Amino acid sequence: MRTMVRELAVEVYLFIFSILFSIFKILPLQNKLTFVVSFKENNLAIYEEMQRANFSSKIVFLCTKRSYPSVKGKVDGSVYVFETLNVWHMILSIYHLATSRNVIVDNYYGFLAAIRFKKAVECIQIWHAAGAIKTFGMKDNSIQFRSERANRRFAKVYSQFHKVVVGSDRFGDIFQEAFQLPAENILPIGIPRTDFFFDKTKQVEIMDTFYKNYPQLRDKKIVLYAPTYREDGMNQNLAINIEEMYENLKEDHVLMIRLHPSVQMDLDMSKYQDFVYDFSKYPSINELLLVVDYLVTDYSSIPFEFSLLEKPMIFFPYDLDQYNEGRGLWESYEKMVPGPIVQTTKEIAATIKNNAFDMEKVKEFRVKWNQYSNGHSSQNLVQYLSVANNAQRKTEVPVGQNISM
Repeated sequence: MRTMVRELAVEVYLFIFSILFSIFKILPLQNKLTFVVSFKENNLAIYEEMQRANFSSKIVFLCTKRSYPSVKGKVDGSVYVFETLNVWHMILSIYHLATSRNVIVDNYYGFLAAIRFKKAVECIQIWHAAGAIKTFGMKDNSIQFRSERANRRFAKVYSQFHKVVVGSDRFGDIFQEAFQLPAENILPIGIPRTDFFFDKTKQVEIMDTFYKNYPQLRDKKIVLYAPTYREDGMNQNLAINIEEMYENLKEDHVLMIRLHPSVQMDLDMSKYQDFVYDFSKYPSINELLLVVDYLVTDYSSIPFEFSLLEKPMIFFPYDLDQYNEGRGLWESYEKMVPGPIVQTTKEIAATIKNNAFDMEKVKEFRVKWNQYSNGHSSQNLVQYLSVANNAQRKTEVPVGQNISM
């Protein structure tokens, strides 16, 4: 019953969206680029490069409620809350989507199943990760539990991606499978958010600021535990044993916890006040990676970017069989991950204390998944957009027909 109600609500929403989009679509296209944002990092990296390069298009941001505050304060121009009960923001969002020559998305957005862009429009997917361990899209095991209508809707969304930005040939292959797209839709120019890991000046500034705010961490080895999100029905409890980590590593290490943004959990760590730190709400995961000495994770995409720093990783897939059955993995877990695989907190602590890491595997992992990410990915995308737009100048709005909202 709940699934039926949800499906009905989705269909009503998409119907209204499609009507408004069709109305605004009557208007001429403008020299405008609209970002649809769930995760800020890629979008802001591209925006900063556009500012540096004096990119000619008007820029608009449509943000989820969660991403809105972190984007609003960082950009000039129009920023709206998207998929919200704020009717005016939604109307303006649909207007901008219907009248933009370029649309950049960073996630799955259901509205794409209900609209059809004009031929001159290009929709580019800048996925919010540099690689993937768990399956997604049409390869996600959970599609067997969706209705036939829902699966058709998902396929329509993926078909709207004219280009998908990737940082490696391997990830390009994955996107072709996940989104059922041809090879020509893959844009191998690197992941914009990874440019950060090549900017040494910015990194020094960020680390200086971090240690000014957290001076107690300056002389400690930092272990970051960052588990991925688990769907409904899977255990969302904190799997790592804080007491064991404390007893084994308290002398010269601290434990930093970073929960997935979709996970809400109250962590009472008062007993371990000088050892455990909850950084789940820290605004930038990439900034945290700079100060971290060890990463402990499971099926998260964080290792693909963390490998750019060539630091050790530990993999803690305590529910591997259950997760593989429910969500699915792209390959054998043992073949994919570039670090020791453990099943208990005791093994995590022992691996760190014994420095039991093969850093050659981390380097190989970095090269495989960051093949095109070399510090110029944002520049590559902005150049691509500039060339594409020059080829489409005939679709520009004539002077006097540009409606500003």
